[in-house]
Amino acid sequence: MNLALAYVDQNRDKFLADLREILTIPSISTDPERKADMQRAAEWISLQLRGLGMAKVQVMPTAGHPVVFGEWLGAGTSAPTVLIYGHYDVQPPDPLELWSSPPFEPEVRGDYLYARGAADMKGQVLACLKAVEAIVRTGALPVNIKWLIEGEEEIGSENLDLFIQEHKDLLACDFCLNADAGMLAAGEPSITTGLRGLAYYELRVHGPAKDLHSGMYGGIVHNPAQVLSELIAGMHDAKGKVMLPGFYDKVRRLSPGERRDFARLPVRDRMYREQAGVSALWGEPGFTPAERVGARPTLEVNGLLSGFTGVGSKTVLPAWAMAKISCRLVPDQTEAGTTRQLRAYLKQRAPRDIRWELVYLHGAGAALTSTGNPGVQAMRLAMKEVWGKEPHFLREGGSIGVVVQLQRHLKVDSILCGFALPDSDMHSPNEKQHLPTWFRGIETMVRFVHHLA
Repeated sequence: MNLALAYVDQNRDKFLADLREILTIPSISTDPERKADMQRAAEWISLQLRGLGMAKVQVMPTAGHPVVFGEWLGAGTSAPTVLIYGHYDVQPPDPLELWSSPPFEPEVRGDYLYARGAADMKGQVLACLKAVEAIVRTGALPVNIKWLIEGEEEIGSENLDLFIQEHKDLLACDFCLNADAGMLAAGEPSITTGLRGLAYYELRVHGPAKDLHSGMYGGIVHNPAQVLSELIAGMHDAKGKVMLPGFYDKVRRLSPGERRDFARLPVRDRMYREQAGVSALWGEPGFTPAERVGARPTLEVNGLLSGFTGVGSKTVLPAWAMAKISCRLVPDQTEAGTTRQLRAYLKQRAPRDIRWELVYLHGAGAALTSTGNPGVQAMRLAMKEVWGKEPHFLREGGSIGVVVQLQRHLKVDSILCGFALPDSDMHSPNEKQHLPTWFRGIETMVRFVHHLA
């Protein structure tokens, strides 16, 4: 292990150069015009795996973007097998005018590397690759490793579930290492043990057959934009409680021990306010902000569209209105159950003179991993050695679909970590990776592998 750690220290410039190289590839999975760049990024990852001596390295097709696979099973059947998950696709960089430097021309400024994908999650994939490189260049891997690097995480991993089902034997492992989470702060190592699920919808409300003159028809034809606004407003009470019938029926109560764990997290109201840029927090009473984010379900409006929204004025009564709505789910809630609850609410509340339709777009289940998992404990020890303190166990508010898919199809849990920070501006202009934390992350991964063995 010491030789591998010395290799990391001696090759910092090379590691950073490799990271900058993969960041120049605009692998935007949602953009059809970037299909060739998606293939190029997948091939780049596969070349890295071949250079590390991995076997069966393949860029495997799916109905969408390809999956990169590789493995090394030289540690034998008595050693654990770790499946390392990552994704090489990135979010669109828009709006481009808000970037201080071009999103696919990586630039180091101070302790940060700025580029789309630097934090989410090419930087995290490279941390895993470079940790394995340090080990194989100075000795032998003490565990078996498989790689599953996909290209559709940013569009909901649309084809990954089927891929895992069809390749269960190929992907068989003891657990998954997933670096697509993050840390609470640069000096606060963290292991994520819980994720909320997701159910995402489009709600469409239809009224007249076409847009109408608001002077001629206002007051006699029900306005779909008004109906949608009233429906949305009724989905919460004044204190933030979700009003869908039965929404909280299966939500687990937090135990006193779990509430103590949340209270120990170094997050305060002020931190959330500053990160969000708001003057005050809002939400379900009786729970701290950390509890609301990690262990309570939510319903949010993600977008609204109706009528005339251009420059100037146009007096129309719109024919339709649309809202994008997402629910974050906690363990024991399901996408199907939430869909039934939302439909029941709409049947109760929608007026009879309009027509509505609810379209389920995509979702993911919630997940919990035991802190006693051997992989979690190996990561805990590695982080403690690197940062000189015990890592925090936390529950994230977001969703990572592959975690639930691996639980469902391979019966394995995921060790969730990562070295992106809350201010990394993932999905926003000027995304960045804190480089001192990134290099510490590579060292953590080296130690993790050895402690696991």
